[in-house]
Amino acid sequence: MTGSTRTGVFAVLRATPAPVRYLLAGMLVNQLGAFVQTFLVLYLTFRGSSPGFAGVCLAAYSVGAIFGAMLGGELTHRFGGRTTIVAVMTCAAPLVASIPLVRGVPAALLAVVALSGLAIQAYRPAAAVLLAESMPEEHKVMGFSMMRIALNIGAAVAPLLAALLILVNWDLLFWLDGATAALWALLAFTLLPRQSGAGHRTEPDGGPAKTASARAVYGTMLRDTRFLCYLVAGVFGMMVYAGSVAVLPLNIVSAGYPVGLYSTVLVISSVVLITCELKITTYIVRIPKYVAGLAGNLVSALGFTLYGLLAQHPFFVLAGALFAVSGLMIHGPSTAAHPATFPVRVRSRYIATKETLSGLAATIGPVLGLFVFTRAGGPVFWGCCALLSVAAGSMHIYGLRTPPVPAPVPEPEAVGERS
Repeated sequence: MTGSTRTGVFAVLRATPAPVRYLLAGMLVNQLGAFVQTFLVLYLTFRGSSPGFAGVCLAAYSVGAIFGAMLGGELTHRFGGRTTIVAVMTCAAPLVASIPLVRGVPAALLAVVALSGLAIQAYRPAAAVLLAESMPEEHKVMGFSMMRIALNIGAAVAPLLAALLILVNWDLLFWLDGATAALWALLAFTLLPRQSGAGHRTEPDGGPAKTASARAVYGTMLRDTRFLCYLVAGVFGMMVYAGSVAVLPLNIVSAGYPVGLYSTVLVISSVVLITCELKITTYIVRIPKYVAGLAGNLVSALGFTLYGLLAQHPFFVLAGALFAVSGLMIHGPSTAAHPATFPVRVRSRYIATKETLSGLAATIGPVLGLFVFTRAGGPVFWGCCALLSVAAGSMHIYGLRTPPVPAPVPEPEAVGERS
């Protein structure tokens, strides 16, 4: 978005349609119980599993999540966002809740964990499509900023709830996770608008959203060098983010600082992100998306550079965190909203592709980051993060500079075949 909208945060919140508010509330509720990815390894080792097997289970969850994003995009394209969210979260609820029941059977546990990742991640493209279709065009970037804040609030509160549940019974983590997934499915069923697949909806100009086959959509996507550049930049950014989250606590401890310093970094980052992102976004929407993408990544690169000096003084840890989260606030909403600007008939698949690659990068990032950190040390790792951030920002100059390319021409389909 490159307009000059000057509405403030509260004006945008008042202009937010009721379906978007329900959507964000449901995502917040679901995130409050999102314990699987964060606590699965701790839970399994506490219950007697080996760290190696616990790591394999976490990898199974990550693999399921990667495929879940693509599945969610296809389901949303065919059946609509509301139906997809209700279906996948209804499946996720019993799967997650059954983890304590199958933990003694390795094969069953791996299958349940992988399917949980698949179902949980599948709702993300559907939610993004619903937000893009319900939010006014001039506030679409702000809408994605609100979605990020809802998820971050849930992510900040969930560990506090987990700490209380663990004192009673570790199994409660997954029972509450299943309960919040079921509640999210119920909220989606009762509150979100009924929608059909892309072939039955309309474009913003009022014309019908003609259906295009999956092969036509992905073929056009592969020829769209700007969108491919955007995707690669997103992969770089997510790898850096996920890798930095894994390495930072280890680097802090290895430098001789107390673990409490890392907790302080997390608290400061969460508070700044939750309280400041919407206000910052009101200014970001006034500039071109590619400028936001470049500037945000450059600010994050400065933060990673400061992390590289953390062995000198703890000030560099706190300053690095502030710059890193500031960069995320500057480029995050604009880059997250970009796939939602594509035509309705291809939007869900573009969003799903972005989510799938983000999930893949989030899986690779910590592994690669820990490898570089253990082999080359903190300064080299943070230098690599800074360079990748600069590369990602530079690629956004090309990837986000112009409006999306036209959608593919719909291909004729056989009778009874759905795209």
